[in-house]
Amino acid sequence: MSKRDEKDEILEQAVAMKRWMVEIRRDFHQYPELGREEFRTQEKIIRLLDEMGIPYQTNIAHTAVVGFIKGKHEGKTVALRADMDALPIDDAKDVPYRSKVPGKMHACGHDAHTTILLGAAKILNDMRAQLKGNVKLFFQPAEETFGGAESMIEAGVMENPKVDAVFGLHVSPEMPTGEIGLKFGQMNASSDSIKITLHGKSTHGAYPHSGVDTIMMAGQVINALQTIVSRNVDPRDSAVVTLGKINGGTQGNIIADKVEMVGTVRTLDPNVRERVLERIEKIVLQVAEAMGGSGEVLRKKGYTALINHDEMVESVKANAEALLGPDKVKIIKSPSLGVEDFAYFLQEAPGAFYRLGCRNEEKGMIHDGHNGLFDVDEDCLEIGVALQVKNVLRVLGKE
Repeated sequence: MSKRDEKDEILEQAVAMKRWMVEIRRDFHQYPELGREEFRTQEKIIRLLDEMGIPYQTNIAHTAVVGFIKGKHEGKTVALRADMDALPIDDAKDVPYRSKVPGKMHACGHDAHTTILLGAAKILNDMRAQLKGNVKLFFQPAEETFGGAESMIEAGVMENPKVDAVFGLHVSPEMPTGEIGLKFGQMNASSDSIKITLHGKSTHGAYPHSGVDTIMMAGQVINALQTIVSRNVDPRDSAVVTLGKINGGTQGNIIADKVEMVGTVRTLDPNVRERVLERIEKIVLQVAEAMGGSGEVLRKKGYTALINHDEMVESVKANAEALLGPDKVKIIKSPSLGVEDFAYFLQEAPGAFYRLGCRNEEKGMIHDGHNGLFDVDEDCLEIGVALQVKNVLRVLGKE
């Protein structure tokens, strides 16, 4: 059998599972669960793994499930990851599989990701006697909220046996079904939440000279913070400083003695990340002091930047071109300033994260993620399954 025939055979197996996968995906879609609350989702995954005869572990990272396929022959270990949490959004679609849970919806495609991993598991498990190595199946909670990837890593999922390569995907409503998006190097930004508190002195509005006005102070701080990107960051680098919430004062005729501001910082380079945060702290403290008050900055460290390993991207590229044709593989030029906690897996092992086209204008699948009208063209499921299987086989090989 030629390599081309083998690739066709794997895709044919995925296509043959289409109805099974659609039923699974639509069930997940009707019963979405938020991060660390994926109990029903976990139960369904367990039930399906039991039906396949795939062993698994569940006593890790809240609702995570880690399946394990042991090949007949010794070799490397490859991990495949799917996030499985939903978003706190009302489902606005008029479809039979619309969410049955008010205020919760799979608006980012994690139901499709989980289904694709189950489909890949089914094919790989059926060919385990030919595998030279092992496959770990990471069903991850809380990608949208608490960073379930980091919790899974802390629980030891990358060890025993040690993971040699890891692959993940994300459906992309910007790309038509049948296309794959690849990014070498940096693909997603890091994020940090910041809370700025300014302290002054309250007094009657008729006697401003007797107080320290934190409203005025906040205005100066906000203006100064916007100079960080334009004057402290190399124009060839990327950084975003956003203040999305401000609160202060009690009455219109009283000088406010306290203002709180909450925002985010997003960067692509770790050195730029620390430099921006350092400048934020200095500006807040020094502007506040210059105006007779004081300030403090509380940083909550968010996701790290997602940086693909180029050799693994090349591997996915070769598989995707053979499976779909070179014209269907698109190289993404610019990284996204959105975040993705698959980044933590890539800090532990070589791997690649890529985009799976799911847009279909004829079917009305045209809406962006995190939108109440978001949906995926289910024809992307079989493509995702076949490509993930091929990614595993390129690392492990077969007898």
